[in-house]
Amino acid sequence: MIIKLETINKQIFSVVILIFIFFISLSIEYSKYLDFKDEEIFETKAEILNIYEKSTYNILRLKAENFDFFTDLDKDEDIEKYDLLNIVIISRNINFLDYLKGFYTKTVYFDFLEKEEKFKDKIIKKINSNHQDKMISELFQALFLALPISKELRDICTNYGIAHVIALSGFHIVVLSFCIYWIVYFPYSFFHQKFFPYRNKRFDILIFTLIFLLYYLILTDIVPSLLRAFVMFCLGIYLLRSNIKIFSYMTLFYTFLIVIAFFPKYIFSLGFWFSIIAVFYIYLFMQYFKNLNKYFQLFFFNLWMFLIFNPIVHLFFPQTTIEQFLSITITIAFTLFYPFEIVAHTFDFAIYFDEYIKKFLEYKFFVYEVKTPLYFFIVYLIFSFLSIFYKKAFYILNLLMILFNLFLYLRF
Repeated sequence: MIIKLETINKQIFSVVILIFIFFISLSIEYSKYLDFKDEEIFETKAEILNIYEKSTYNILRLKAENFDFFTDLDKDEDIEKYDLLNIVIISRNINFLDYLKGFYTKTVYFDFLEKEEKFKDKIIKKINSNHQDKMISELFQALFLALPISKELRDICTNYGIAHVIALSGFHIVVLSFCIYWIVYFPYSFFHQKFFPYRNKRFDILIFTLIFLLYYLILTDIVPSLLRAFVMFCLGIYLLRSNIKIFSYMTLFYTFLIVIAFFPKYIFSLGFWFSIIAVFYIYLFMQYFKNLNKYFQLFFFNLWMFLIFNPIVHLFFPQTTIEQFLSITITIAFTLFYPFEIVAHTFDFAIYFDEYIKKFLEYKFFVYEVKTPLYFFIVYLIFSFLSIFYKKAFYILNLLMILFNLFLYLRF
């Protein structure tokens, strides 16, 4: 009883510390916001992350040092993705909430700056050199570096139901960490046995993997969903060393608090919330289906995750196609496809598979829209959380899942 009380006290203390860090981080962001609002016009350096073409103008998504924002420019301006601009924008009528979320504003003036080539730019060039098709290049830029994709490619991913595969997250961390672990394992085993057999070999390799993933996280400009996965990976190593249960809802809760404490603006990131909710449903699956046959579990897990997540996804993305069921097999196949394409791009033979990828991207869908009703979404979330504690709530959750998916796909 005393040990349990001490554990609860430590947890409360940890939560209080993280909340304290959150307010410090928020105050730092507010200080930056005040600098931004100091005058009605603000001059900054910004990189063009994406260009959304309209009939008479282009909408630009840009990344400055402390914030992201949108603006529009005439269509005749000779601009390209990843150009670096010195830009003057209007800061009037932008509140703190908009500043954190990413805002839209008008441009007063801009000119081009010479961009220093970084390692990330070299990777982009390497990807582009492997492909002649612009959309295929864009696909792999997103897969490897989490770079924003065009509306056209995003719609294709939504129609296939593979947005979770394109957006870097825990799925990619798992594949990457697995590959890195086994690449390092055999050469390190030789040195380990010869020079320092007293060390914990597996732990050392995990630390090396962690360092690589940290570098990769920084390289991708700390994508929210990838950050969530990285924090969980770190917590997993710590809990493993401490002989504490790794897969628990408290681990997910602490992951959420840590990310938000240090990056308050990520509370407005849809990708971050999707990542958190996806892990929550993975834990639910493990809680109730852990005794299933392992071979059956592989297929059933991907099927169940696809069906259970649909009511969440369709609140924000109503596009619906019958081909979204393909995401189940695509997700399984991606485990091999992802590391294979990394090797293919490294040794410059990825172009030989472009013909098949192009056919995949050019497939014509019959698309219709079904949006999750807000009341259903709220009820669905309530029973999702109640499922942690009550098996009957989990039965009701699965019934709601089945009813929604019948409602979703029987319209086809």
